[in-house]
Amino acid sequence: MRVFVTGATGWVGSAVVRELVETGHQVTGLVRSTEGAVKLTAAGARPLMGSLDDIQRLQGGASRADAVIHTAFNHDWSRFAENSAQERRALEAIGVTLEGSSRPFLVTSGVAFLAPGRIATEDDLAPAASERFPRSPEATVSELIARGVRATAIRLAPSVHGLGDHGFVPRLAAIAREKGVSAYVGEGLNRWPAVYRLDAARVYRLALENVTAGPFHAIGETGVALRDIAKAISRSLGLPLVSVSPDEAAAHFGWFAPFASIDAPASSDRTRALLDWTPEQPDLLADLAQPGYFSTGPAASSH
Repeated sequence: MRVFVTGATGWVGSAVVRELVETGHQVTGLVRSTEGAVKLTAAGARPLMGSLDDIQRLQGGASRADAVIHTAFNHDWSRFAENSAQERRALEAIGVTLEGSSRPFLVTSGVAFLAPGRIATEDDLAPAASERFPRSPEATVSELIARGVRATAIRLAPSVHGLGDHGFVPRLAAIAREKGVSAYVGEGLNRWPAVYRLDAARVYRLALENVTAGPFHAIGETGVALRDIAKAISRSLGLPLVSVSPDEAAAHFGWFAPFASIDAPASSDRTRALLDWTPEQPDLLADLAQPGYFSTGPAASSH
């Protein structure tokens, strides 16, 4: 199958490209730099230079493909609303190209705000975009489905982990370095789902090859307590482990406080049954115990 992948050199996208190439698919990936193009070529894929703002490039890549996988997002949190609008325009543009065809379109989403405080499932509807959290790719997916696009969402865990991780857990580690303590909120019993990036990549590939009604949950662990994650950071960095009160969370974690406080467990039972998917890689706490896991810090990037 010829597959067009956005965010092809990002943390998740590069794993998806690897999974697709190793299983015999032909991949074209959207990249923003010559360095990215070199990496993608080395991975066995064909680079297409451009960004999410290059509507003609996006539509050209989609028009020449049998399927499209979207993993790109600019994680510059200071421009979150603007980046969310950029993503929406890109999804709509790709949708125009795929409209009326049977070509699948897999769009990356998340589970963090699906059902705070209880275990979220694939049956839960994604929240609409709001001023507090303006990103809602699944709203666009629903609009595309209504227009005849064969679109579905792949929902990722808040922690998509592995060596080289620059996401949520390294963000906690960066705050710990800055503050001199590894902290959690209250009793630290709030939970984050987690998945190893290579396991997540298999969900994309299996959904592509066995497309049925989504969304799909790339969730390896239903929920890992934030206190246990903070403890792993404390042990690795040699910093004290402390609790901050909910009233102190904003001052300690800054813009990251809502994520440090959220209780967002999620299951993947339906995904496992439909796709015959079983996670095979290490769980989050085992992964965090590896030497060097926190040697690289978080960065603004595509998925």
